[in-house]
Amino acid sequence: MTVYAVQYTYTDDTATLDAVRPEHRAYLRACLEAGTLLASGPLAGGRALLLLSVADRAALDTLLAGDPFRGAGVLASVDVAEWKPVIGPWAELA
Repeated sequence: MTVYAVQYTYTDDTATLDAVRPEHRAYLRACLEAGTLLASGPLAGGRALLLLSVADRAALDTLLAGDPFRGAGVLASVDVAEWKPVIGPWAELA
């Protein structure tokens, strides 16, 4: 499996963000239960970080495409970096 750090930057459309957030979080909880989401949460400045463990970049792209935030058009940008955890609870995934 490959671990990816994904940073979302949100648009200024806070009304849509607020309306879609429950569906987005339910989607992420399902990813957590499926074992693909390691952790997620907001960052300062209208951003969020997701740590995901998937087979490859194609699987990551498919997973991200299913996020309700993407469908709602509230992501100004999505930055992806492969991450190799060396120390900590996910080190065995690298």
